[in-house]
Amino acid sequence: MELLLILIYTAFCYAIFKIFRIPVNQWSLATATLGGILGIAFILLVMNYNHPFTKDARIYFVTTPIIPDIKGRVVEVAAESNKQLKPGDVLFRIEPTVYQSAVDAGEAQVAEAEANRDRAKQAFDRFDTGNRNAAAENRPLPFAEVDVENRRGVYLAAEASLEAAKAKLAESQFNLEQTEVRAPANGFVTQVGLRPGMMAVPLPLRPVMTFVHTDDRYLAGAFQQNALQRVKEGDDAEIAFDAVPGQVFKGKVRAVLGAIAQGQIQAGGVLIDTSQIKGEGRALAVIDITDDISQYQIPMGAVADVALLTHHFHHVAMIRRILLRMISWRNYVYTEGH
Repeated sequence: MELLLILIYTAFCYAIFKIFRIPVNQWSLATATLGGILGIAFILLVMNYNHPFTKDARIYFVTTPIIPDIKGRVVEVAAESNKQLKPGDVLFRIEPTVYQSAVDAGEAQVAEAEANRDRAKQAFDRFDTGNRNAAAENRPLPFAEVDVENRRGVYLAAEASLEAAKAKLAESQFNLEQTEVRAPANGFVTQVGLRPGMMAVPLPLRPVMTFVHTDDRYLAGAFQQNALQRVKEGDDAEIAFDAVPGQVFKGKVRAVLGAIAQGQIQAGGVLIDTSQIKGEGRALAVIDITDDISQYQIPMGAVADVALLTHHFHHVAMIRRILLRMISWRNYVYTEGH
């Protein structure tokens, strides 16, 4: 940044000396040098405080490790690498035979438990109704109270057995549904290494594929802490991606995050080491890109140069815009492969 300003000022001085035929001597050179130092220092001070810039910006995105809820052998991988998916689309299927058998057995147990419950209820109703009717007509009770209570207990036990069978069936049905692992949201899977015949197990440390969310991505820039004092939500932003030379995209500041990673503390049995205090840490600003970038090949995770433009000293923002465009043009030059 400073080099660009020096080059611009040098070119400006050269043009002034040539156009106005100013003699080159120790006084004119000293005046031009001193004026350049003071002018560039003032411009940098005003820009850095009112229109901050960073080279440390990146598009961040959310990924979900896909871990099956059940164990089984994979019989089909439906998802293709980098193909867009919608919520509920099948990623892969697990052999369902064992889980289908459990559902069938559960349905039979529910039917049996329901029949037992119905028989127990009929017996209890017969004993209970007989005694109620007799009591209403002032006749001797046909059944002993203890027999009625026994029938009630058998009926309630049968009801509980039915509920347990239904719960077990619901679990079996859930496990059967999990033999089809589906996409959790809009996105895609990439670098798919899963193949039919492999064993999928519900272990948190052994995901079978990674799902990339396309709805949850944002551009974040890391700025020096004193550079964000005048930045507010809604301020303009301009972004120059290394991946798209010669183009500058517009954006808006969504938020300036109120925490820095270097200051976090988690519960544990280890005291804070003084070495953890070292390092100032950079503050993060989240930027929403308002221009359409869909026509460009800008991968998630791409790096960028970002300038934030506040309402203070707005006339100086023009210099920041020019410098950012010069940086974007510089991206045309790269040496890899030469």
